[in-house]
Amino acid sequence: MHQIIRKKEMAKGTIVQFDVRAPQIAKKAKPGQFVIVRLTETGERIPLTIADLDSFEGYITLIFQVVGKTTAIMRTLNEGDAIKDLVGPLGKPADIQKLGTVIMVGGGTGVAILYHIAKAFKAAGNTVISIIGARDKDLLILEDEMRTISDELVITTDDGGYGQLGFVTEPLQRYLDERYDIKEVYAIGPIPMMKFVCKLTKKYNVPTMVSLNPVMIDGTGMCGGCRVNVGNETKFCCVDGPDFNGHEVDFDELTKRNSMYLKEEKDALLFSIRG
Repeated sequence: MHQIIRKKEMAKGTIVQFDVRAPQIAKKAKPGQFVIVRLTETGERIPLTIADLDSFEGYITLIFQVVGKTTAIMRTLNEGDAIKDLVGPLGKPADIQKLGTVIMVGGGTGVAILYHIAKAFKAAGNTVISIIGARDKDLLILEDEMRTISDELVITTDDGGYGQLGFVTEPLQRYLDERYDIKEVYAIGPIPMMKFVCKLTKKYNVPTMVSLNPVMIDGTGMCGGCRVNVGNETKFCCVDGPDFNGHEVDFDELTKRNSMYLKEEKDALLFSIRG
């Protein structure tokens, strides 16, 4: 059992942050890795990327959006409650190197994953430019944390009510036009956002990494549910990723696979609400 030691509701309560006691995972986990969460003996297994950790205090930070039955139940948990199972760290860590200038691009809850990676790039001695976006100000997360580890931070909102009006690709293109020292771009967020970031950076021949989120069950490569097409080869996100060369990812196939169970997810969430 893994106790929730801190809980914070973010973004109108639709996004929630837990600090969870998990000393063994906190000792071993690296940026980019994830855990499989199971709330009860008969509960669904869901993957959540580790948003941060404290190996000394022995906890990991998980940030999730309420989108289905399991995350809706998780939101009802409070400090002092416990999560039955946490398996991890799983997946390959992000490849953190001292490159020079890197741009971190995050959208929505993808900023939660991006933060841990961006912090590691900064600690490795890189100049970190961060661009984070959301539909509106209330859905923006981790602004202060990203500002702390970024040399420059640009914020965009779809409605223009905070930061710059528009999408993250617009300031990204300005940086690509104006600077010639950008060594890598990391993009994490909704599939359409990552797709268009990669289309843009490919024109400039700037290496770009993305973190993918296909349907996942066991997290160890056994079920094959999280397969993705990368460079015309089948990869398993749980063991080969979750980070991949964005210029080689088939985002259209990923979109189709991720939409396969949307009806079932909505039905399960509705049933759990009605009780």
